[in-house]
Amino acid sequence: MMEQEQKDLLLKLAREARDHSYSPYSHYSVGAALLTKDGRIYQGCNIENASFTPTICAERTAFFKAIFDGVRDYSAIAVIGSGDLPAYPCGVCRQVMAEFCDGDFVIITSNRDGSEVVTETLDQMLPHRFGPKDLA
Repeated sequence: MMEQEQKDLLLKLAREARDHSYSPYSHYSVGAALLTKDGRIYQGCNIENASFTPTICAERTAFFKAIFDGVRDYSAIAVIGSGDLPAYPCGVCRQVMAEFCDGDFVIITSNRDGSEVVTETLDQMLPHRFGPKDLA
């Protein structure tokens, strides 16, 4: 699957990205580090808004930065929140992952201090997902 050194690097970069979070309403900071198949890493953080609907999650921030740069092939993402439990991607973020990633895409989640780390694939996290293949 994925080497521990690579996981550790993604978790470190996700933790750094979390420091850039703008979360004055929920006070729940999230950082993400997205690994592309060609080895580039895109960081993202959650950015809230007073009207809530325009809020964007860290995972989508990282994906959308990569997509803007023309990158479409991804290997893994690490997501770290500021809570006691691992920060699992929300349903909207999982759907974005389903749009651009294969089922073996690796999702690493962690709690704030890294004492609990969970690694799953997109297939495990979002079985029976709807994606581009469903519209063919």
